[in-house]
Amino acid sequence: MFGKWHLGNPNSSNANTPNSLPLAHGFDEWIGTNVSHDYADGKLIESNPVASAPVAGYETLVTNIGSNIPTLKSLTGLYKDAATTFIRSHKSGPFFAYIAPNMPHLGLHASDAFIGTSERGLLGDVMAEIDDLIGALRRTVEEEGIAQNTLIVLSSDNGHWIKYQDTANDPEYGEARAHIGSARPFRDGKGSTWEGGVRVPGVWYWPGTIAARRVVSHPTSNMDVLPTVFALAGEALPTGRTLDGRDIRPYLNPSLFPGSVTEFAYVYTGNTNNLTYGAGKGPWKLHTHLYSQTGKNYGFAADSANRSTLPSPLLFNVETDPSERFNSAAENPDTVSELQAIISAFSTSVNNEQTFWGAP
Repeated sequence: MFGKWHLGNPNSSNANTPNSLPLAHGFDEWIGTNVSHDYADGKLIESNPVASAPVAGYETLVTNIGSNIPTLKSLTGLYKDAATTFIRSHKSGPFFAYIAPNMPHLGLHASDAFIGTSERGLLGDVMAEIDDLIGALRRTVEEEGIAQNTLIVLSSDNGHWIKYQDTANDPEYGEARAHIGSARPFRDGKGSTWEGGVRVPGVWYWPGTIAARRVVSHPTSNMDVLPTVFALAGEALPTGRTLDGRDIRPYLNPSLFPGSVTEFAYVYTGNTNNLTYGAGKGPWKLHTHLYSQTGKNYGFAADSANRSTLPSPLLFNVETDPSERFNSAAENPDTVSELQAIISAFSTSVNNEQTFWGAP
């Protein structure tokens, strides 16, 4: 793994367990940040079997990275070099590399080689350097002769940080309004349950298997990666645990992988309370609660049940109405019920299985 972890941190609440870092979760090596690079406790950490800081098996290279500008500017290039070196040294056998650049999370930083190279200011420069990272990965597998045996998946975790779309001078990020993107025509952005919070690019690259410029318009999710890759590798899926993803191999090449893909279904959560905020299936999306990083509900209200005294769930056809402007719940009661059933089944599953850590 090369890049931001942000899925746990050794601390007094977990007895400083190394189980909170990547090596305990299937990775053999890591260099990256423990949290987002703007956090006060942000560190650049590398796995090292003979080191013990912050815990056994790791070495802290830089502390307080949020105030270390040279380190921040070097991160994307650091991950590029580490990932390409890893690929070259593992080209003779199966390998998995996960690259998670810190950018373009605010605050933005690009190396000197990319400053001023785009027509979009600093955000454009940052994206140009990320594009260079991706290009380096492609060149490496091509130069090593393994391009036709390597699947590259490009995606993102969430939409844009539109909370700062009008912020000219933030105490931490400075001129933030010029440093965020836009999810238009989708509504809202990062963290929200509106489409602007969850619609992200999805690009699968596999020369010789996926035809060049192939476009698939069916929705998928990052959770589809695991069952698809397991199927490609001829491995059985893990048992004893509900998996939310699907095998989408027919989308990659219907001639090589005939068959159909299970219809898209997705459950949405919002805020930081881990409650269920809605569900989608095919073109339909149901909001049972609303959450926006900006605090806006855009004139809508929603409640999880149909009640005479409270707002009913909102239903949108996100294919014909991608901006989620027209509530179709009243005209489609059967679809509302179907999506409510998905939410109910999901909640039951989570309650029965608990979380990965076994807590309620």
